[in-house]
Amino acid sequence: MFNPSREQARQFFFDTWHKYRQREMLSAMEDMALGIILLHPEYQRILDDPERYHDKDYLPEMGDTNPFLHMGMHIAIKEQLSIDQPAGIRQRYERLLKKTGDEHVVMHQIMECLAEMIWQAQRHQSALDATVYFECLDRQEN
Repeated sequence: MFNPSREQARQFFFDTWHKYRQREMLSAMEDMALGIILLHPEYQRILDDPERYHDKDYLPEMGDTNPFLHMGMHIAIKEQLSIDQPAGIRQRYERLLKKTGDEHVVMHQIMECLAEMIWQAQRHQSALDATVYFECLDRQEN
């Protein structure tokens, strides 16, 4: 999923959930997504109703959490960890995991920092800055 459109990203999650429910074979990426879906039972009813949720807008100013963005960030973090990119992310993950003992909690801590880095880049109209990412992760450790 190198640069999917909003529609493609959402369809990927709908298709993965449908294939799982139909007991069809999943690709490696779908298997990764399924693991994330299973960690989030609150999103499964959304994935059961693609007609209703395929085009739904989620507005943070209204208190909405976008389940597709959330699951997509899980995938992005898993991919970062698999290749240790940015360099040092895996080491920080391991330290947080040792501290909390809960992989899902750590993923959400990392997600907060990833979101902060993206927000800073958008705010300053700059490139993504791993320093911002790592400073946030280092604060999570303390």
